[in-house]
Order: sequence, then structure tokens, then C-alpha cells
Amino acid sequence: MSKQRIWNPFWIYMIVVLLDCSFEAVSGQLSYSVSEEVNPGTSVGNLAKDLNLNVQDLESRMFQIVSGSKRKYFDVNLKTGVLYVNERIDREELCAKAAKCTVSVEAVINNPLKLYRLEINVLDINDNAPYFPENLQFLNIAESTVPGGKFGFIGASDLDVGKNGVSTYKISPNEYFSLDVHKAGESVSAQLLLQKALDREKQHTVRLTVTAVDGGNPPKSGTSQIIINVLDINDNAPVFSSSLYKARISENLAVGKTVIVLNATDADDGLNAEIEYSLRSKGQDHVIEVFEIDSKTGAILVKGKIDFEEHPAFEIYAQASDRGQPPMSADCKVLVEVVDLNDNAPEITVTSLLNTVKEDSELGTAIALVSVLDKDGGKNGAVKVVITNDAPFKLDTNYKNYYSLAVDGPLDREATADYNVTIVATDEGTPPLCSTSTVTVHVSDVNDNPPRFSEPLINVYVKENSPVGAVIKTVTATDADINQNSQVRYSFLQSNTNTLPFSTMININSETGDIVSLQSFNFEELKTFQFKVQATDSGVPPLSSNVTVNVLILDENDNNPTILAPYSEHGSVNSESIPYSAEAGYFVAKIRAVDADSGYNALLSYHLSEPKGNNLFRIGTSTGEIRTKRRMSDNDLKTHPLVVLVSDNGEPSLSATVTIDVVVVESTADIQTQFRHVPIKEESFSDLNLYLLIAIVSVSVIFLLSLISLIAVKCHRTDGSFSRYGAPMITTHPDGSWSYSKSTQQYDVCFSSDTLKSDVVVFPAPFPPVDAELISINSGDTFTRTQTLPNKEKVRQLC
Repeated sequence: MSKQRIWNPFWIYMIVVLLDCSFEAVSGQLSYSVSEEVNPGTSVGNLAKDLNLNVQDLESRMFQIVSGSKRKYFDVNLKTGVLYVNERIDREELCAKAAKCTVSVEAVINNPLKLYRLEINVLDINDNAPYFPENLQFLNIAESTVPGGKFGFIGASDLDVGKNGVSTYKISPNEYFSLDVHKAGESVSAQLLLQKALDREKQHTVRLTVTAVDGGNPPKSGTSQIIINVLDINDNAPVFSSSLYKARISENLAVGKTVIVLNATDADDGLNAEIEYSLRSKGQDHVIEVFEIDSKTGAILVKGKIDFEEHPAFEIYAQASDRGQPPMSADCKVLVEVVDLNDNAPEITVTSLLNTVKEDSELGTAIALVSVLDKDGGKNGAVKVVITNDAPFKLDTNYKNYYSLAVDGPLDREATADYNVTIVATDEGTPPLCSTSTVTVHVSDVNDNPPRFSEPLINVYVKENSPVGAVIKTVTATDADINQNSQVRYSFLQSNTNTLPFSTMININSETGDIVSLQSFNFEELKTFQFKVQATDSGVPPLSSNVTVNVLILDENDNNPTILAPYSEHGSVNSESIPYSAEAGYFVAKIRAVDADSGYNALLSYHLSEPKGNNLFRIGTSTGEIRTKRRMSDNDLKTHPLVVLVSDNGEPSLSATVTIDVVVVESTADIQTQFRHVPIKEESFSDLNLYLLIAIVSVSVIFLLSLISLIAVKCHRTDGSFSRYGAPMITTHPDGSWSYSKSTQQYDVCFSSDTLKSDVVVFPAPFPPVDAELISINSGDTFTRTQTLPNKEKVRQLC
């Protein structure tokens, strides 16, 4: 193929900018002109002045020239704002024979981002001389040719255009030939015109020098030698029916199709009238590649691919020669116009400005530059570009078929991390052609989601006496963000209301959320405590959320029952006396014990151990009262050692023992009080004893007054019912027992019916307090359990 006409799309400019700033497209463009072959550094124009930019801001705002081609012909001086030639420009190399040669570049400036389109018109200079494809040409002309005959030769070409192209032809002085020059627009051709009859016997060859001169200043020229062989007798040369033929064909015409049929005639007879057609072999290589001619019929046929985008027209030189001796020939020119068809789909080129776009990007933020090129012309090259799928993006027109892909709606990476934007370009040809390009937009994360716990309140149950360093709970918060924005760290949230030293009790692993105990907990000292854990991500700025943690200490059976006075006094004899006449059920003693644990762990039972075969005494399993089971007999011992075992109901059960010697006496007068083991000194009533008596009486009176006042206040409450979190309630029962209860504890207070041996026994309720079980002990020393219901009065008799 010969040199093509270049359509110069320059594809898409590669730009790296900070898109945190807004994008502003500039309509229109600036135009400059510069001659080809000027020295690098030559000034083209003052961009800063023409664009109304401050020269001092050019460098800080990263002003730059972006070229669509691999070669950067122009650049800008950031100190002066002057656009200058960066490297050698050869118009013929850049645009070949195009009438107008332009270089399109874009100027980009940031903060805010602006895009300016520049069009530099490269002016042709007369830097190329005309040249002939053949420096030496041969023509055969019969000596009988009459003056006035015209003969064609291979013309000259000039790489320059316009007035710098071939302007005219000149011929060296001779007596036979002159030149007939034809001008049609910018096309100039010439033929040899015979002015004087040839005489082969006088001169069998004629040598001519043809000079082609361009219109440049100064003009340049090229020459070719033409040698004319004078032939003997073939009187008539073929004659074409027209010296100029015209034809129109569609591009992509099938190979073998006829373009036009040439017709030439010869007035001679025989072989001298037989005509053969041919295409001139010199100077039209691109024509010979596409067309051929039938040597007998003169039909010009399609030989190769016809592409309007490469050659919108062809200029074919044909020749008709007879078979006479010497042969004679004639020339004609065929102009073939190619009609454009819509055979090229638009081409879409996308250049990304950023690899990713932030999910909080503002509307209008530019993501990529899109250019569309259709090689067809007219309506076949007019293109419409749209986004076909549902995506929060739009196409803004920058200039002609240049667009910017911009954000047109809110982005949420957590909902959609990637968008496949489908861009469809459709031309206006018949039928229309289209092409599709898919742009993948990656949405980058910003820290817009705080860590979240699965629930706002966490209850943690920890057994008392658990080992130090054990993980009592692992809290976990999830963050919908990714990477650094989703990295969560845990910490305790400090509160002014917290009175407990949490730093000495628990610790939290900031990375895993493991809450570790720093001490062993004692239910009897601390039943529950509360704190808050804060989860904070690593984003900028960091986001956080809180969760409340309730730690509930579970009671373990770690306390043995404790025997209360008087039988627990150190050094006491622990003996009791009963009369020989005691009836069955006679009250002997009452063992009292308490347990520091709670619930079943603090529920005590009493058991009696007697010598083998002695079945005289029994003990209340729940009351601890020792009574006789029958009357005495003469066979019974006078002293009965009893071992009382007090056990709780924990797992495993813990116990304590106390030993009591029961002495049988003859009469009740011999019975001493249970404190008779304390030696009584026969001393006078001292002042110290008086003071002690007064103190005891005073304390007792104060206690009784306080108790009466408390009962009176509670009895006069306006609210007749007790809520779940109401004040304590004391209830008396027909057998003389009291029940004491409140929201967090429930106690049963029991008094023995025996006024001589009466005392108080308190049974604390188990933990946790809500919806717990009350345990009632009936007169038969058996246990019954009753489930307490919230916010309802329910008192069980335990004695």
C-alpha cells in the first residue's frame, strides 16, 4: 500500500492526578501553529497567559502536557508558562499528504483538576524536492506521427503539500517537443506535445530532460531523462474514447468485480489494429495492488481490498498499445471514487485515572478518560456513547468524542466492592455498528463502620475460687470495613461510677478480646460486678462501640459449717443434764450452726451419732434440737456421749462435729444451766459488773426500739404490695417463726417454741436471687422446695 491518510486519534492520554479535588471539564480548545523542522526549544505560545493561569502556580499545581502519541513533540516551561517544541517535527512523517496536519495534546493542572485541549497546526515548509519514480524513461514514437500528437510520461511527486507541491513542468530546449501542462486543483500533470514531424533516418533517438518544479520559496525541482525512440511506419496509434474516465465504487467491493471498461480503437488494419490494454507499471504501485485490467477487453477489475479509510479515491493510468511494428500506444486517466460504507465499528479506549475510587468520593469525581474513534466518515463516523447497566457513574463530554467517567451516585464498598461499568458506543450508519467496553471500578474502603458487638449486654458466670489467669470470657466485635479499618482492639472503658479496682481483678487482651482474671473471686465477698468493654478499630479517625459485661460469681461449697456458741467455745465441756423422769420428746439441747456459703451450700442438716445399741436420743434434721425418744430405763447409762454431725448440702458436702455428754440425774433440781461449766465465783457484785449490766440493757433497749420503728415504718407504706426490688418483709407464723425476705436475698428466721431454749436461725437464699427456690422444713424434718415467682408475695414457713 502507498502512504495512508492518518486520522490522528492519539488514543487516550495517561494522567495520574489526585482525584480528591473536583474535576472540571473545559469545553473548546486553544489552537497554535508552528512550522515543521523548527529547532527544539522553539516557542509555540504562552499557555499560562492564554489560559489565565498564574505562572507561580504552575509547578505546585503539577501543570503538564499529556500527549496521545508515543512521542512527545511539545512540552511546557513551568517557569515561564511557554509551550515549546520538544523534539523534531516532520510533517510528512506525521501526516503524509493530508491537507491539514494537526497535533492534539492536552494540558492538565491540579487543585482543582482542569483539562485543556490544545490543537497545534503543523505548517508545511518546502523541505522536499519533487522527484520522479523513474530517472530514465523510454517512449516509442513512430516517425509518421503528425505534429500535435500527445504522449504521456511518468510524472513527478512531492512529499510537500499545497503550494510546496509540484507546481509545473519544464522541458529542455529541443526542436521536436514541448510540454502540455494540465492543472486540476492541486494535481498537476503534463504530456509531451509533438511540434515537428520526426524523421527516423535523420535522428532515430531524441533525448529530453523534463524538470518538475514546486511552488515553494525558494522553489525546488527534480528531473527525469526521457529517451524517445523514433519508430518506423505504424501510421495510427490507438485512440481512447475519452482521455479521462470516471467511476464510483463502494468500498469492500468483491474481488473480480468490474470497475469500468475502457475502450480504445485503432484506424489501422491487421496486427496494427489489435489493441492490448495495460496499467502503467511505474509510479502507481498502490493502484496495481488493488486493480488489474483485462488486456483484451479493457475492463478494470478489483484485485485487492478497497478500503475507503485508506484510499478514498484512486487515480489510474491505463495504456492501449497496438501490435504493429513498431507498436503505437495511447494513454488515458481513470478517476475512481470510493463510496464509504459503515464497515468500521467504533473503537473505545479507556484510560484509568485511579486504580480505585474511595467510597466517600464526591459526585462528579472523575475515574477514567474514555475516547471513541470511528474510522468511517460522515454519519457513519458519528458516535453516541452511553452506559447501559445500572451503576452510579456517568459519562461527561469533554471534547468531541472524549469523555470522562465520573461518579454519579453514592458508593458503599460494604454493599458493592466492584462495579463493572458497560460502555456502549453506537455509530449512526445504516445499519448501525456498535462496540462494547467493560470498565471495572474498584471501590476502596473508608472507615465508615464502627465495630459492632453481637449483643449490647453480656452475662458472664464465673465460679468462685477459679484459677488466676483463666479466660472467663472472650468478647468479639466485627467491623464491616476491611484491612486496617477492620482491625479491632479491645480495652476497658473507664467510668467514674466504678468503685471496684478492676485493674487488679481482670485484664483484657487488646487483640483477641480475652478477658482474664487476675485474682480468685470469693462469692462471700463479691457476688457480682459490672464493667464496659470498648472495641476500637484502627481507621482514621478511629470508630468504636461499647458492650456492658455483667460478671456473676457462682457460689462454690468452700466453707465448712461453723458451730455457734455455747458449744463452740474454746475449752467448753459441752455437757447437758436431763432428769431420769424425762418423758419422750424431752428437750435436751439445741445445736446451732451457720455456713458462710449460699443456697444449698448453706442449707444445713443435723445428724446424731450414739454409742452402738443406744437408741435414746434423736435430733431434728433441720432444727438441731436434741430430744429424748423414750423414757429412761434402769438399764440405760448415766452418761451418754453424743456426737452431732452438721453437714451442708453442697457438692461435695462439708461438715463439722460437736461432742455433747448427756448426764442423767435423779431430779430436775440437780439440772444446771447449759453454762454451768463456767466457774461461778462467790464474789460481791462489783462496779464493773454493774457497768456491764447497764451497757447490755441499753444496747438491748436500743435494738428493740430500732426493730419496732422499722416494723412500724414498713407497716405504714402506701404501697400495699412489695415489688421485686421492694424493701425487706418480715412475716410471723402461728408456730412463732419469722420469715424475712427482700429482692436480692431471702431468709427464714425461726424461733423455737421452747422459750427456755429459744434462739434465731437464719437461712440465706441461694444465688442468683431472681426466680430462686425457697426451702421449707416442716415439723417432720423433711424438705420441700417452692419456686418463687417475681413480684408476688410468697412466704414459706421453715420452722
